[in-house]
Amino acid sequence: MQTVHKLSKITALILLASASTSATANSETKAKASIDLNLRYEAVEQNNAKKDASALTLRTRLNYTSASYNGFSAALEVEDSRQLGVDDYNDTVGNNTEYSVIADPETTEVDQAYVQYKKDGLTAKVGRQVLTLDNHRYVGHVGWRQDRQTFDAATLTYAALDNLKMSYSYINKRNRIFSNEKDFDAKDHLLNLAYKTSYGKLTAYSYLLEVDEGTANSLDTFGVSFNGKKDKFSYSAEFATQDSESGATDYSASYMAIQAGYSFDAITLKLGAEVLGSDDSMFGFSTPLATLHKFNGWADQFLGTPKEGLVDLYASVSGKAFGGGWTVTIHDYSADEATDAVDDLGSEINAVYVKKFAKNYKAGLKYAAYSAGDATAGKVDTDKIWLWVSAKF
Repeated sequence: MQTVHKLSKITALILLASASTSATANSETKAKASIDLNLRYEAVEQNNAKKDASALTLRTRLNYTSASYNGFSAALEVEDSRQLGVDDYNDTVGNNTEYSVIADPETTEVDQAYVQYKKDGLTAKVGRQVLTLDNHRYVGHVGWRQDRQTFDAATLTYAALDNLKMSYSYINKRNRIFSNEKDFDAKDHLLNLAYKTSYGKLTAYSYLLEVDEGTANSLDTFGVSFNGKKDKFSYSAEFATQDSESGATDYSASYMAIQAGYSFDAITLKLGAEVLGSDDSMFGFSTPLATLHKFNGWADQFLGTPKEGLVDLYASVSGKAFGGGWTVTIHDYSADEATDAVDDLGSEINAVYVKKFAKNYKAGLKYAAYSAGDATAGKVDTDKIWLWVSAKF
């Protein structure tokens, strides 16, 4: 909380300075304010002793970004999430634990508060900020939840050439999706280098993570990815290695992913495989800063990789209907390093339909049905449904 107060004071001073100078000097960009609202109903049913959960929540996000003066600007953003009468759910911070989890606790907090300098291909940003890298597999904002993930960080981005971009971030706090109660102090280093070719984008990365909790720990990931599109074909491939050290334990695992897609006139088909490897069925490849909901099924059964690892084979079909977009995805899960007790990790069907209307509004309906595999894997049949309306001004 002390960090938030400091960031807020610094940003407020910058905003006031920007406002006073913009009246007498030519600004490079204009100041702007915005409001982002998301009203969502979510229901969860699981085949266990937990009660079925339901929640109706409203997320409000207010943002003010100052005018730019000599390359400098600042932003302040406040986020609030409220329960609207339907609150029969475990909110992850100790309330209604007899229900299934819906990870949307009530909270009001500073979502972003940063100062930025931008000029000649160089961008420097210091303060609380949204960080996303590539496809969110390693670093994302978890924007699906009402309280999105941000970071207290210093970030440098440099576009050396039109087709070459480098970025580095140092994170000293992870502001996670569970309100302030479960934020982590950290010592994280994120390095990302991307080069665009005529066939697609080649990316190399190094993510060195450490939770600042007074004990020796590290999670170091090094990888490379390539993704592109040619005519109606799309393609991507990725490989990474990871070393984890915590106390006396030391594990290593690898990551592989491949996807191919083809777009017909009205339909797009995709086939893919993602392998989060295991070290002798004792440790599974981990991505704690990711937008995890985006991967391995929307039922959120694999937010943490099983120690046996995870192989996710999937196929999706998407298209347009009634002015909106729809997608249906099928997943088949298994262990990377199977044991006598754990091999089949289940299957899942996902479906979503989203439509924009009246310029500033969007509505959606989303469904996830997970069927458990081996009983000893610790998973249960799970059904989730979401209905939401959002507005941005």
